[in-house]
Amino acid sequence: MFVELVLSATSSHWREHHRLSTIFVRRILNVWMYSPLQQRTALNSMQAHLRIARPVSDLSRAESMYCKALDLMVLARFEDHQGFDGVMLGRPGMDYHFEFTRCREHPIAPTPTNEDLTVFYAPDQTEWRSTCERLIQNGFAHVASFNPYWDVSGRTYEDPDGYRIVLQRAGWPA
Repeated sequence: MFVELVLSATSSHWREHHRLSTIFVRRILNVWMYSPLQQRTALNSMQAHLRIARPVSDLSRAESMYCKALDLMVLARFEDHQGFDGVMLGRPGMDYHFEFTRCREHPIAPTPTNEDLTVFYAPDQTEWRSTCERLIQNGFAHVASFNPYWDVSGRTYEDPDGYRIVLQRAGWPA
């Protein structure tokens, strides 16, 4: 299964909370754009790991839903880390994981848009169907995608905080 993260440029949450990540990515891209070919090749072969970090209204609910629906496990947990509680969900060896957080003093209301998507590519029909069923069984709502492209070969699901997951019935084309 392959994962793709799609973020809307209009998401205020994304703009506010990922500013530092954006600066880091720009610096990496600038190094890549203006480096000799040998350095660009080395950067292209660098193994990356993606953390999908999201504030949630109910940490235990998010943990339960995502673990059961997407067959994930708790990789790490923290409490009162500079005022934040959180949990990281994934599987050992995967190139990504989810991090769900809750600020104790100033809870942030999740504000995703309909185009802030995490897309999973599942080429196996049986795996795709069983994951669709688990999403529904664990509290995700099947919703029409804002962009009709995602409804052609997939299904879009939304959690109680409004975060959307697309389960695409296809392999990643690259």
